[in-house]
Amino acid sequence: MSADLPLGWSERKLTDVVALPTGQVDPQVLPYREQPLLAPDHIESTTGRIIELKTADSQRASSGKYVVRPGDVVLSKIRPSLRKVAIAQFAGTCSADMYPLRPKVGLLPEVLHAVLLGERFSLFAESVSGRTGIPKLNRDDLASYVFRLPSEPEQRRIAEILDAITESERAVEAAIYKLRALRRGILLDGMAAITASETPDGWERLPLKEVVPSVDYGISVALNDDSRGVATLRMNNLRDGRPYLNELRYCPQKVHPKHLLRMDDVLFNRTNSIDHVGRSGIWRGELEEATFASYLVRLNPDVERVIPQFLVEWLLHPVIRQRVRAIATVAVQQVNVNPTRLRELYIDLPTDLGEQKKLVASLEVCDRRIATEKESLGKLRVVKRGLADALLNGKRLVCE
Repeated sequence: MSADLPLGWSERKLTDVVALPTGQVDPQVLPYREQPLLAPDHIESTTGRIIELKTADSQRASSGKYVVRPGDVVLSKIRPSLRKVAIAQFAGTCSADMYPLRPKVGLLPEVLHAVLLGERFSLFAESVSGRTGIPKLNRDDLASYVFRLPSEPEQRRIAEILDAITESERAVEAAIYKLRALRRGILLDGMAAITASETPDGWERLPLKEVVPSVDYGISVALNDDSRGVATLRMNNLRDGRPYLNELRYCPQKVHPKHLLRMDDVLFNRTNSIDHVGRSGIWRGELEEATFASYLVRLNPDVERVIPQFLVEWLLHPVIRQRVRAIATVAVQQVNVNPTRLRELYIDLPTDLGEQKKLVASLEVCDRRIATEKESLGKLRVVKRGLADALLNGKRLVCE
């Protein structure tokens, strides 16, 4: 035992205080079919926040899954550097690429969650998971991890402190939710022509191919995690109309200039699950050099008739998302949208580019306010991580 351990603390192996899953279940049978199925993509990296929760049936799950109970701490064993760890508040299942860890008596789920999201565990996980092509934690790795276990009163104190910050996070998240609702209202009102029986004055309705004369397919190359390659956007990197750069993969070889992203490029995801199909976004030069993978296509608009920002907002409109799904086909459990069929859809747009820009400007005001709130949320989360690491190392808070 370390001499500097606070009174009442102990050093324990992780597997001494948590139960690892045994056996898998069929997600196509009841009750699992109708219960939530958690996968790594459903957890936000580094925060532990569950982004979405959907039933096994809605995800067409077929292979074996682990049972999850409320209070389990679910850890993604694939690419542990992403720190995808969440506390389950539901009964259901999780992907076989995850471990539902069940805290034993004497360990609070909130404390286990903080330990697994912490810097110390992350460094350990990265050091032991790189033995194969895809970084992965196995049971022996978990069994070898030793950490400082606070006394039960100290665990409750740590959980209360972190919960107070979590409440502040939720308040900011609520503000972001309201702003997104406002943005959605502006979009629906500004593009009401989409559902109108007659085209309003100053608008035109025409096939998309008339204003998007061509598309470019992305690169079809095996990607890796080596950041020395060319950053490559994939379907998971398109969210809310913008690139999401936290989980980038990289192309290890030189990319032809025609496949590099350019300012204001419009990207559309043409394949994978029904939820992924139709995801769209605009590239604003977030990185000096980047490309896009083959699941994505680049739409090349005639900028004298439609500005790229308006085109993206049109693609994100709920009615257009439904129309895109309606033209999708299913092949080998994947949903696909043929770009040729996409360009046959009708688009409604103001003939005056100034009107297009006015609508986009209103939406961008909301986007800036959302970005400000997200920045505040990010700072809160940095504070929370630092505080959690300090508390789990036995440091005491001092208020003057």
